[in-house]
Amino acid sequence: MERDEKVAKLNWHEDFITNLASAVRPSMYVELGLFKCELFNKMAEFTDQLIGVDINAEAGKLMLNSPKAQFFHGSTQDFAESLKANPIKINMLFIDADHSKEAVLQDFRNFFPFVVPHGLILFHDSHPENEWMIQPALCGTAYQAIDELSKERDLFEMVTLPVSPGLTICRKRQKQLSWHENDDNFL
Repeated sequence: MERDEKVAKLNWHEDFITNLASAVRPSMYVELGLFKCELFNKMAEFTDQLIGVDINAEAGKLMLNSPKAQFFHGSTQDFAESLKANPIKINMLFIDADHSKEAVLQDFRNFFPFVVPHGLILFHDSHPENEWMIQPALCGTAYQAIDELSKERDLFEMVTLPVSPGLTICRKRQKQLSWHENDDNFL
């Protein structure tokens, strides 16, 4: 298999997420961990505002130049802290920064309060194909965070697509139907 085919096989999630966004049309999309901004830049077509967060300043240089796109240079924890003073309502959140179990759990818990009722949280690297894929530069131990979060079911529901490297979709909700939900569930 050639390199381009291998990359396409590992990056299937980008097309899936953009197709999902084309149906959901999130007002606010936040991506934690940008790498080369490929997914982030594609999301501009489907959302009103986008915020990308990365500790690598080079990621910001690859971001599309648009008034609706914003780059936060820093850690996901720094960005979460900044939201305490200036909260936002997140409709779709993509967690793909640090691939360790601990970091994924921290990102989920830090940003969950800012996700609107029935907002979506997407986790990457949640179904590694084999043990080789759990090295830190690939999927790491992110899948272990999904296992732990799956035990909590009161405020959200989750499903993992079992295609390596994996994508888990989480919907924040207390009621099955969004129009039965009380907007007081935000922050």
